[in-house]
Amino acid sequence: MPDVSRQEQPVAEFQRNGFLISTDRARLDLNVIHGFLTNCYWAKGIPREVVERSIEHSLCFGAYDGSAQIGFARVVSDFATVAYLGDVFILESHRGRGLSKWMMECIMAHPLLQDLRRWILLTRDAHGLYSQFGFTPLQKTDRYMELHRPGVYESRETT
Repeated sequence: MPDVSRQEQPVAEFQRNGFLISTDRARLDLNVIHGFLTNCYWAKGIPREVVERSIEHSLCFGAYDGSAQIGFARVVSDFATVAYLGDVFILESHRGRGLSKWMMECIMAHPLLQDLRRWILLTRDAHGLYSQFGFTPLQKTDRYMELHRPGVYESRETT
């Protein structure tokens, strides 16, 4: 069984048309990631330290144009049965080039994420992207429960 502890995850890198997708944490630009997330609809106002913690406890995928980070996604998983896909974005300056689809291809092909029983994600406007990878609306909504606290970041001081 492979060692999948947070510190021992092997780096995966994919290159295409001058772009790079990498799971190397050292490449991540927290300013870009936090800058996008704190202004997006799903994480509005998220504190920087929360973004840092979320990255620390996730398998992260950065998308790069040269050395500049232009996209991000993270997967929270036990690497055996389930994965949650979140915080997926490509900066507006690089949209329309197929990069989000390619990033999803890289995520779904990652060796540590194979043969999982269930994938979960939430989206307001990217159903078309995710449906290309087999995601569907919930079939048995009565089985799912949530504790949703949309104002949790409002009570914290942002940096």
